[in-house]
Parts: sequence; structure tokens; C-alpha cells
Amino acid sequence: MTHDLPTPQPAKPEYLNRPDGLKIAYHHVPGKPSDVQVHNTPGVMFLGGFMSDMTGTKATHLEAHCIRQGVAYTRFDYTGHGQSSGKFADGTIGQWARDAIAVLDEITSGPQILVGSSMGGWIMLLAALVRPERIAGMVGIAAAPDFTEDLMWAQFSEDQKKTIMDKGALIEPTEYGDDPYTITRDLIEDGRNQLLLRKPINLKCPVRLVQGMQDPDVPWQTAIRLTEALVSEDVRVDLIKTGDHRLSEPDQLNVITKHIDEVIAKTAG
Repeated sequence: MTHDLPTPQPAKPEYLNRPDGLKIAYHHVPGKPSDVQVHNTPGVMFLGGFMSDMTGTKATHLEAHCIRQGVAYTRFDYTGHGQSSGKFADGTIGQWARDAIAVLDEITSGPQILVGSSMGGWIMLLAALVRPERIAGMVGIAAAPDFTEDLMWAQFSEDQKKTIMDKGALIEPTEYGDDPYTITRDLIEDGRNQLLLRKPINLKCPVRLVQGMQDPDVPWQTAIRLTEALVSEDVRVDLIKTGDHRLSEPDQLNVITKHIDEVIAKTAG
């Protein structure tokens, strides 16, 4: 899967210490106190993609937007990603979901709108299922729930599958010039314990899904499957005919911020 290009970072991140000794790097911008206290305006928490980090175009664009709007905003790196500690190859969907829940619990306060990009769309759903009382709404950007099974394992050759099962990992180059992906047996097997699209997803908050129809990594039909699986009746899909996986062009970013603003207005007290 592709991920956003990094943008210059003027400030160093803060770190959240975890019980296992790992550290999660994050940036948090508080909202306007009056809006939070009087209107109960939700904050926005960004969850990045597989092998992506919080310096990407979407993460930083949304931060600037939220600052202009006076809305609290949080972005972070999963363990093994970006500026957080740990090895990427040690990570699993369950581990990264626990990272997101830790940030939600310890860094943010009040209701939150989770914005999940690619793998982050799966992580946001898992986090919301654990903390539904904290989630005001969700915005998925090329959301990829169940991708380890449906978009990786299902497309691997028998030789690739054998390498993963026998050797414990497959080093998979990408066509985008990025570092190669390390697909571990733990990632695949843990992913099977986190699958969501096989049954109803018991979340009732507003959900907006933005999906490119030229996405080479996540088929646009995934957004339809997710819409069908969600219990919420307030779900909308915005298909961008020319959009790829990154969805980082200015007009595409505007579509994303439009949906975030709509959910904020819909859920603020």
C-alpha cells in the first residue's frame, strides 16, 4: 500500500510511555477551551496507514485545518512506525489498535472523531468498538478493514504463503520506491483475530467514507462492504472517480475536511 509523502516538521513530538517499555510519538493540539466546555465540540484523532507515519500530507493538512477551526487534534505513530520505538516487524493489527486506544485514553479528552487512512480505517473501527462512548463519529480515507486477509493473503501466491508460514516473514518490495514491506506470520494470524467485515459492526455513530475509484491497493467496493457491515444508519460513501490510494491532492483533501467539518457540526453539543 502507498503512503503519504512526509512534510517538514517544525516541532519535536511528545512521547507516551507504554507498560511494555515502548514509546508512542505523538503531536497534540488542544482546541479552544470555550468550544470544548460550552459546545462539547469533539476533537479529531488521525490514524495513519500501514508503514505510514504522522508526518504525511493528510495528517499535517488536517492538523492545520483543525488549528484554524479551533478544534483539538491528535496525530501519532504506531509502535514500529515513524518516530515511535519498536520494530515494524514486531507489529500486528492488534498491537497497533492497542496503541490507538492508549492515545485515545491518555492523550485526548472528551468525544473524538476518528479519521483513519487505509489501515488506519481498520484500526479506528477496532478502537471505536472498545471505546464507543468516546467516539462521536468516524471518517475513513481509503479505509482498509481486513486487508491482511482480503488484500494480502488472498492475493499471495502459494510460494509466498509458504514463505510466510515456514520462515515467519516475507520481504515484499513495492512498486512505489518505498522501503519493502515485511509481512510476518504474526501479522497475518493476528489479523484473522481482528476481522470485521464478516459480521455486523456494532457502531452507531456517523461515518463518512472517502474512496478513490482508481485506488490500486484498496478496491472501492471495500467501502460498500463496510457500509453494509456497519450497524449505523448514518453512513455515506464519497467516491472520487479519479482518486488513487493517497487521496492527497488539494481537491481531495478538501473533500476529507468537508466531511470532518460536517461530522463535527452534527455531533457538537
